[in-house]
Amino acid sequence: MREDVHVMDLVIAQAACTDSNWAAQYRLSGTFAPIADFGLLRRAVDQAEKQGLRYTVGNILSQDAFYHDDPNVTEGWKKMGVIAVEMETAALYMNAARLGKKALAMFTVSDSLVTGEALSAEERQTGFRDMMEVALNM
Repeated sequence: MREDVHVMDLVIAQAACTDSNWAAQYRLSGTFAPIADFGLLRRAVDQAEKQGLRYTVGNILSQDAFYHDDPNVTEGWKKMGVIAVEMETAALYMNAARLGKKALAMFTVSDSLVTGEALSAEERQTGFRDMMEVALNM
């Protein structure tokens, strides 16, 4: 969603906005803010730096519909500084919080909503090695 984030960049999700109703199952009296475990986050950033990777840390959007019917649906999120969109992180972070576990989501950017850049199927199949090495070497 941002001009300074490009395909093949690593995104480390510090927090996750969502349009999902996932948190309703927990019967909270307010809105829950799903966040990553800071220790895992710090280790991932340290490892990404050690590997010399381009990365961005921040807020992402977990959206129920990855390809939304409204082409302008992400504009408001973009104005709020959201980095990227995907589908699972908010639920992952909520489940981890509920169970007292640690969680961290990392992504390799495969498509840009800003530039229209997109990886080919082959690039998607073979191009996410750096992200996996970060996770395995943390």
